[in-house]
Amino acid sequence: MRLDPGTLSVRDFYRWMIHTVVPRPIAWVSTLDASGVPNLAPFSFFAPVGANPPTLMFCPANDRFGRPKDTLANIEATGEFVVNLVPFALAEKMNATSATLPRGESEFARFDVASEASAVVKPARVKGVPIAYECRLDRVIRFAEGPAAANAVFGRIVSLHVDDATIGPDAWPGIAAMDLVARAGGEFYMRSGEVFAMERPE
Repeated sequence: MRLDPGTLSVRDFYRWMIHTVVPRPIAWVSTLDASGVPNLAPFSFFAPVGANPPTLMFCPANDRFGRPKDTLANIEATGEFVVNLVPFALAEKMNATSATLPRGESEFARFDVASEASAVVKPARVKGVPIAYECRLDRVIRFAEGPAAANAVFGRIVSLHVDDATIGPDAWPGIAAMDLVARAGGEFYMRSGEVFAMERPE
C-alpha cells in the first residue's frame, strides 16, 4: 500500500499519522490567558528539540473553524507555558481536559486538577506529575492557515521539575517509576511497559 497525501483529506491523512506514529508522548500544557485565567490541554504532537539551548516543541493545530486554540493564543499573549508529562494516575483527568470549554473557563477548576506554583514562569504546573518543564516562548512557526492548520510552538526550558520518588539507583528517573502514558491511534493510549536495552555502537 502506498498513500499520496495530496489525494487524501486533511482529516484522513491525520488519522493515518496518529495510527502510525506511535507511541507519542503527551505534552499536558498549562498556560494563563492575558487576564490570568489558567488553561490546561493535552497535545501529542510533541518532542524534545535539543539541549543547546534547552528547547522542546509541541504542535497545537487550529480548531475546526480555523482559529488558534486557547493554548496557542495564551502563549502568544504571555510568552510562557509549562509542559507537564502525564502519569497513568492522572490519565483520566488529562483526557477530560481535551474537552472544548468556553474561552476563559479553566480546565483546572472544571475537572478538579490540582496545581502548584512554578519556580520561574507564571503558569502553574500540574501537581502530581513526575516531570514538568517550565518554558518561555522561543518562536511559533505556522505551516498553513484555516481549520486543522499546524502551528509548531518552540519553548526554551527555563526550569525542570523531577519528582524525587522517580529517581532510581542510577540517579536518573526510572521508566517504571514515572509510569507515563502515551498516545496511540483513535481512542487508544499506551502505558510504560516492557523495556529493553541495546548498547550504542562507537
